[in-house]
Amino acid sequence: QVQLEESGGGLVQPGGSLRLTCAASGGVYMFDNQGWYRQAPGKQRELVASLTRYGDTNYADSVKGRFTISRDNGRNTVFLQMNDLQPEDTATYFCHAKPSPGTPDYWGPGTQVTVSS
Repeated sequence: QVQLEESGGGLVQPGGSLRLTCAASGGVYMFDNQGWYRQAPGKQRELVASLTRYGDTNYADSVKGRFTISRDNGRNTVFLQMNDLQPEDTATYFCHAKPSPGTPDYWGPGTQVTVSS
C-alpha cells in the first residue's frame, strides 16, 4: 500500500519561498507520474505541477517561472520549490502519485500553505 506524506507548508509573506516535500513509502520505487495539486476554500482541486518517470514536467500557467518540481530518486521523494509566493497561492497542497496506468491514484493528506502579510 503506497503512502504519501507531505511536509514543508506554512505561513509566508508575499514574495517569499517555501519548499514542499512528499515522501513515498510502501514498496513502490518508481512512479509513472507524480505531482502536486492544490485546493483553495470553495474551489476545485487543481494541478500545480507534475513529473513523469521520464522527467517530463507540466506546470499550471499560474505558477510557471515561480515553482519547480523535482525528484530525488534515491529517496523516492518529490519536491516543490515555490518562489515569489502570492496570496492567490494560498491553499492546501496535496501530493499525488500513480505507479502505472491502470493503478489507483494515491494522495497525501495535504499541507497548508498560507501567503499573507
